[in-house]
Amino acid sequence: MGWLILILVLLAAAFGVLGAVLEAVVFIVLTVALSVVLLVTIGWYVLKHKARKLVSEFDARMADPRMRSSRPDASELPPTRDDRY
Repeated sequence: MGWLILILVLLAAAFGVLGAVLEAVVFIVLTVALSVVLLVTIGWYVLKHKARKLVSEFDARMADPRMRSSRPDASELPPTRDDRY
């Protein structure tokens, strides 16, 4: 692969279009790099937004007294003995 790139660069230099080839390569590399940076940045902010939303929902649930305890109160439990018979 390296030999192919070297041959292409030498051919471009021989035909006098090395400057145009280098400009095109720089343009492509910078476009790809900036696209990756932009996607990572957008993903980071989306992840932060989701995390903040999750934390606020969790805090709201914990503030609700009905959701605070996982066990029901003693008044909500059925009787331990059945006296119907």
